[in-house]
Amino acid sequence: MGTPRADRAEQAREVIDRLEDEYPDSTISLRYSDRLELLIAVILSAQCTDERVNSETEHLFEKYDGPEDYASVSQEELAEDLNSITYYNNKASYIRDACKRILEEHDGAVPDTMDELTDLPGVGRKTANVVLQHGHDVVEGIVVDTHVQRLSRRLGLTEESRPERIEEDLMEIVPDGYWQQFTHLCIDHGRAVCTARSPDCEGCVLADVCPSERGDNDVDLASGEPW
Repeated sequence: MGTPRADRAEQAREVIDRLEDEYPDSTISLRYSDRLELLIAVILSAQCTDERVNSETEHLFEKYDGPEDYASVSQEELAEDLNSITYYNNKASYIRDACKRILEEHDGAVPDTMDELTDLPGVGRKTANVVLQHGHDVVEGIVVDTHVQRLSRRLGLTEESRPERIEEDLMEIVPDGYWQQFTHLCIDHGRAVCTARSPDCEGCVLADVCPSERGDNDVDLASGEPW
């Protein structure tokens, strides 16, 4: 990309320092009590708010206990239990099939490697990164959700648009000790200030170091995408 790596690394460090001051208690907002519940919650969170997922899983996790329950329930019943979640039919299928695979290939335990996790139905690299980081205390990469994608482009940390390429760029410039926290900081700031459609640039602690706010790059502030 056009901006030298050293400059992007300096920018990333400044962003992290300021956002840590702004959001000192930043952490994952999904609620879960074990690795399987975490995996299910993250699958459900795709294109759905964490608030909605937490509301749904509060009842779901009372009804189902362990992969056997999810693997044995009918597709129709599980989908009905998830009907307030976006794409609930597809997600019900993913959860059932993932739990079957966990029982058949992993002795009922959520796997702890990137390859094994991404081999499960409905699990991509983003989901696997979350499960590894918060379920197994293994940090192999940076979770690139919609907030990380939007903020990292607006802040000039990457020019890429695909999550996988964005993650590669960020892993080069964000110190590995901050790979996990960087995502949470971006999520908090993306929800509170740097929203998709109407970012509050005047009230942003990053305004003076943000090329998008200054008009220094070709990113549309409304969409986070190139013009």
